[in-house]
Amino acid sequence: MSRAFRGVINYFTNQRISTSSLQFRLTLELVVLSIMGLGGVAFWAGWQMEQNLVYAHKQTLEYIAMGFPDRIKLYSEMGMLEVGLERTINKVSTSGLLVWVKSDRGNIVAHSPSMDSSSPAILDMDSLAQVPAKPSVVRFGDRYVVLCGNPLAVNDRALGMVYLSLDITEDRQKFNSALSRLLLVSMLTIVILTIAIARRIRKAMQPLEQMSQVASAISADDLKQAQLQLHRAPDEILGLATAFNQMLFRLSGSWEQQRQFVGNVSHELRTPLTIVLGYLQSLLRRGTNLSAYQKQALETATAETERTIRMLQDLLDLARADSGNLHFRLNPIMLNTLVMEVAAMSQKVSNRKIAVSIADEDVFTCADRDRLQQVLINLVDNAIKYSSMEQSVDLVLEKSEKYAMIHVCDRGIGISLQHQNRIFERFYRVDESMTRSRDGTGLGLAIAKSLIEGMEGRITLRSKPNEGSIFTIILPVWNPPL
Repeated sequence: MSRAFRGVINYFTNQRISTSSLQFRLTLELVVLSIMGLGGVAFWAGWQMEQNLVYAHKQTLEYIAMGFPDRIKLYSEMGMLEVGLERTINKVSTSGLLVWVKSDRGNIVAHSPSMDSSSPAILDMDSLAQVPAKPSVVRFGDRYVVLCGNPLAVNDRALGMVYLSLDITEDRQKFNSALSRLLLVSMLTIVILTIAIARRIRKAMQPLEQMSQVASAISADDLKQAQLQLHRAPDEILGLATAFNQMLFRLSGSWEQQRQFVGNVSHELRTPLTIVLGYLQSLLRRGTNLSAYQKQALETATAETERTIRMLQDLLDLARADSGNLHFRLNPIMLNTLVMEVAAMSQKVSNRKIAVSIADEDVFTCADRDRLQQVLINLVDNAIKYSSMEQSVDLVLEKSEKYAMIHVCDRGIGISLQHQNRIFERFYRVDESMTRSRDGTGLGLAIAKSLIEGMEGRITLRSKPNEGSIFTIILPVWNPPL
């Protein structure tokens, strides 16, 4: 059975199935029940085979022992008693069955033709403290013998003890071989049954795995399209899938209402906040008799108002992108010049080193220059925020046959894998304590993703904690007509 367990363990190892999963537990329980069932059947079958084998030989010896005196009487009628004894022994003796008679003095009176006084059967019998009266299996080394001994009397005349010995070693070896084959077949059956059970359970668990994948990969932008499609699944899982799809539908409606609300509120609040900002800036310019505390309070109010207006503008841009009303002025632009301008602008504002690596040839794409510049500045600003002063930020422009790639690389704190899938969500921050600046709105990367996708491109992220991050903008290459 140990081979069967090793086969089971190897299968689960190769399939990379967790020992804490429901699939593993169900499979293990069914395998244990199968092992117990098959093991019990194999044990019972082996025991029954052994009993039948031994019982048949015992019956043979018991039949011969019971009829032995009558046979002697029959053969003695035609001659002397000793002659009848010899004839009876010769008649019942076979290649495996040996018979001999000992007198009360211990002398061998008669024996089978194929044996003598030094025969192994006699020596084995002499080594026993007591010879069983009823046929019993006795083991001598690697030999198995059915042996019995009973008093022999004919016509009220005691002749001594008659011993019958039947060698069943060959039959026992055949039985052991058959039992080994039975165990081998049982172990192979257990392994095959285990694999079949595991595959069947795994197939039954696939709808649940699909639900888990959909739930882990879904984002706010995918709520409308995210639907779980199951075919020929059990009724319980189909009911769960239906409830899951209904939940996604409700979440999609709630998210859409939230977007509309944010867009409407942002639009309504931007105008009064712009008026408030104008009055605050006017007070700062004309308030020559303000105290230091009053001036500081006005400057703080002005900065927070400007930040709130920027957030409202970002929310409006996202609302327009969601509704498809964000318009782009797509024109051919040379990325070499744009990347150099963004690097120079960011280096001047932040007083940080911006390393630039540009392709040898001119790289053109069809995009909205202002929107693309806004995205690049945002990415470079993030790279500066999340890296130390002595670390440089790299801007790399590459070109392939079909795509232009702009990499914004930093060697800062990096982003762990569990946060990378959500980094482009709105208001999502990896760790507020890691942010070097508190003036961000948490919408920059969400806006960048919307703008790049609106220009038929995409933005990706590669990052390792404590090693840095690489944001890559991928846009189709524009080739001027000949």
